[in-house]
Amino acid sequence: MEFGREWIKNKNVLVLGLAKSGLAVSKLLVRLGANVTVNDQKAEHPANHLAELKALGVKVIVGGHPEGLIHKGIDLIVKNPGIPYTAGPVHEGIKAEIPIITEVELAYWISEAPIVGITGSNGKTTTTTLVGEILAKAGCSPIVAGNIGTVLCEQAETAREDQVLVAELSSFQLKGTLQFQPQVACLLNVIPAHLDYHKTWEDYITSKSKLFSNMDSDQIGVFNADNEGAREVAANTSCKVMWFSRLGTVDFGAYVEDEAIVFRSEEGKEEIIAINQIAIPGTHNLENALAATAICKSLGVEGEIIAQVLASFQGVEHRLEFVSEIEQVKYYNDSKATNSSATMKALQSFQNPIVLIAGGLDRGYDFLELVPMLKERVKGLVAYGQTKERFRHIGKLAGLKHLMIVDTVEQAVIEARKIATPGDIVLLSPACASWDMHASFEERGSIFKESVHMLKTSPHK
Repeated sequence: MEFGREWIKNKNVLVLGLAKSGLAVSKLLVRLGANVTVNDQKAEHPANHLAELKALGVKVIVGGHPEGLIHKGIDLIVKNPGIPYTAGPVHEGIKAEIPIITEVELAYWISEAPIVGITGSNGKTTTTTLVGEILAKAGCSPIVAGNIGTVLCEQAETAREDQVLVAELSSFQLKGTLQFQPQVACLLNVIPAHLDYHKTWEDYITSKSKLFSNMDSDQIGVFNADNEGAREVAANTSCKVMWFSRLGTVDFGAYVEDEAIVFRSEEGKEEIIAINQIAIPGTHNLENALAATAICKSLGVEGEIIAQVLASFQGVEHRLEFVSEIEQVKYYNDSKATNSSATMKALQSFQNPIVLIAGGLDRGYDFLELVPMLKERVKGLVAYGQTKERFRHIGKLAGLKHLMIVDTVEQAVIEARKIATPGDIVLLSPACASWDMHASFEERGSIFKESVHMLKTSPHK
């Protein structure tokens, strides 16, 4: 079946999930001529949102999934990415052989602009933002959207052919794609993550792989040569493969040579920028810079423009974000670090002793891979949230002298201050999702920053 803008007209579409994306999708589908029903298990929603949808002719069902919600008259289901495939209506839709997509697929159907898709277990937001900045500097009129916070299909509706739609894409979003075909796609890395949603590693990596499944030899896939999962996906794609590597050389792509980023193609080798001139710190950000270089070179951007942006880009909020220096101690917010790999990369970014604040949603991970890094880089650990006892355990295994257990991020900041001495780093890098206590990693990071700023007005420890 060939889907698209014209196919949607007069179709009966069920939207599952009335969050920000569900609201945007429902309104877009109405504009495209579909007959829309929206359903959400939660009963409480902003009254103005419900009224707006009803005024547009959308049938709104909230407070549960009624019997008969899924029926043969439904032509398409657009689900919120976070709704698992085991959920009742999704499972029934699969059995009824109704096409089930996320709004990312819908965005592809209607976008006139070419799409750059970026995914990975870590580094997506920084790389996506960086690519957007470089393309803007190059005059390409990029639109940055997707998992980064802006609903992709909403932006795709007005995207012009002479623009570039730069999309951060999660495995949750990609799992719900059918025909999605970017012009350039990048896989930054794949590590075991979100297994509470995907259940198996195979399903997780297969979902990431869907970014490339419809690409052909005229399109470019950018892959991390240093990551086993990325190499595995690259070996099974039909697109033209470009690499980036922090640890070795590549025949086609971006890599490090003589302490500089270089780019190699059929035309030869070009030095882009010395590593010590890149504004954002850390080995993980070097990898992000390499990926962004490869992506932008594949789009024809001059190396000089890439270098200018890499030298001035200050990073993204909640990603190794400098907050303040208080009593000669520097505080950094890395709330986006929602797995051990991200936290290890954050710890590797500093040479000074670190007081680490970690904890959050318990997904069953043991965090043992953090122990060697704790021994090497961390002088103190303050743990909170559902995983605080797991962190107590690994702190003891690492032989940490300073090990504190608290209930909240606010308390963690106060205790970290007691441990830190001049020259130290206090780092929020939780290695966990935020949903045990906070609505999002952004909320968690904002609370951390507010708590740090409160230290300026509070008595000395």
